[in-house]
Amino acid sequence: MDTLAERWARLKPSLVIRRPDGPGPFPVVLIFPGCGGVREHLHRYAEAAVEAGWMAVTVESFIARGWSDAFVRTFVCTGLLLRGGTRAGDVMAATTFAGTLPDADPTRVVLAGWSHGAWAIMDLMTEKLERRGEAMIADPQHADLSGVVGAFLPYPYVALPARSRFMRWRRALDALVIIPTRDHLAKRADYEKALDHARAAGSDIEEWVVDATHAFDEPGLTHPKIRHDPEATKEAIRRFVGFLKARA
Repeated sequence: MDTLAERWARLKPSLVIRRPDGPGPFPVVLIFPGCGGVREHLHRYAEAAVEAGWMAVTVESFIARGWSDAFVRTFVCTGLLLRGGTRAGDVMAATTFAGTLPDADPTRVVLAGWSHGAWAIMDLMTEKLERRGEAMIADPQHADLSGVVGAFLPYPYVALPARSRFMRWRRALDALVIIPTRDHLAKRADYEKALDHARAAGSDIEEWVVDATHAFDEPGLTHPKIRHDPEATKEAIRRFVGFLKARA
């Protein structure tokens, strides 16, 4: 079981860091990909964040573990390995140490997670962070989430076994949540149940309900259950940038 520092040391070599021009410190958005890993659409979001004056840091949980795309599709996307409650340890470590990156402002951090990445962020919010072993971290009581000012959560995985589906959040975290009406992985009721647990902790949750599928913002997807929607993607990026600017 890793300590926070050990988990950060595992993640740090595979970070993808983009900085705006000019002198820092810059507010930081931590990007946690879905189980498909870092795809083209995440680069677009990161570039948009940089243009808005934010440092964009993509945290790649799978490369850090030495896992191939095929391995991740077989074992992570199916829920056999690294469920959200375990990957929450990556979110915890990255948030705690993000402020140590050059030019980073540790008091202005936004967590952004797509699908599996959002699952990890939301599951972290259900943890007390008081005892050894929470999110598979040896010293969660040393986590520092004080600089987190919001979360951007496109189509989070909120069906079973997501903790946020049945457990109240332990701390408030204001968030913009994107809910596709044709998400084959979760019904609207699943979303609302999870978000009610967030609101019960005092979170201000903004919902954008979009007529689209899961992963609608990823180019190249043509399956009826996961189909790219260019116009919805543009709007999602616009809302992402607006969310960041409101917290800068």
